[in-house]
Amino acid sequence: MADAHNPAAKLSVRALTRRFGGLVAVSHVDIDLHEGEVHAVIGTNGAGKSTLINMLSGELAASSGSIHLEGRDVTQMPQPQRARAGVGRSYQRTTIFPEFTVLENCRLTAQAQARPRPWRIWESAQHCDASLQRAHAALASAGLQHQAQTIAGSLSHGAKRQLEVAMCLATEPQVLLLDEPLAGMGAEETERMLTLLQQLKQGHAVLLVEHDMDAVFRIADRITVMVNGAVVATGTPAQIRVDPVVRTAYLGEEEHA
Repeated sequence: MADAHNPAAKLSVRALTRRFGGLVAVSHVDIDLHEGEVHAVIGTNGAGKSTLINMLSGELAASSGSIHLEGRDVTQMPQPQRARAGVGRSYQRTTIFPEFTVLENCRLTAQAQARPRPWRIWESAQHCDASLQRAHAALASAGLQHQAQTIAGSLSHGAKRQLEVAMCLATEPQVLLLDEPLAGMGAEETERMLTLLQQLKQGHAVLLVEHDMDAVFRIADRITVMVNGAVVATGTPAQIRVDPVVRTAYLGEEEHA
C-alpha cells in the first residue's frame, strides 16, 4: 500500500512517482532512511536521482505516492515548511555566499530557519544569540570552527563543500539529503568529507546521491540502485556488489554461464 510507511524510519517513502507529461522520471519508489545510517542512491545519468531528492526536499511535488517524516505525512508540504520540520539538503552546485565569512554563511542559514519574532524587529540580526549559537555548533560539527572568520569565497573547493554541509546543519535537520557532496574533490578532500559523513550519521538519517562508487561502497550502510526512474535493488554494499540485476543494468556486466 502506498501509505504503509515505516514508523521506525526518520523518512519513509512509498510508491513515490513523478511524471512530466508522458515521461515518468521517478516510478513507484520505496525507500526508508534511518538514523545512524548513510543510505546511498546510485544510478547512471537520467536514472531519476535528482528528481527523487528534489521531491524528498519538497522542491518538486510528487505526482503520486507518500512521504512521511517521523510518522508525519509531509507529502504536500512545501520546501520551506518541510525544512523547518527537519529535512535539510545540499546541492550539486556550490550555494554559499562567497563575500561573507564562513560564520556569517551559517548564521544567515540558521536565522532564515528560525521562526519569525515580529516584536523584535529592532534587534540587529548579528546579535541574534540563538542563530549564532546554532551557527557555531554547525561549524564545529563540520570541522570548520577554526575558519569561522575566513571569507567563504577564499576557501578551497573541499572546504566550500564542508561549509554547505555546515549550513545545512545550522537548520538543525533530522534528515540530511546530500546531493553529490564529493563532486570535484581530490583524494585528501574526499577523505575529509567521508570522515565527516561517518560522524554526521550519528544523530541523523543521511541520504547520499553520489557518482564516486569507491566512496559509496566505503561509506554507505545501505544502497538503493535506480535505473530509468525505478528502484531495481536495495541492500547492503555487499549485497549490491553481487546482485545480478545491478551488475547487468547498472555496472554494465553480464552473467556468463
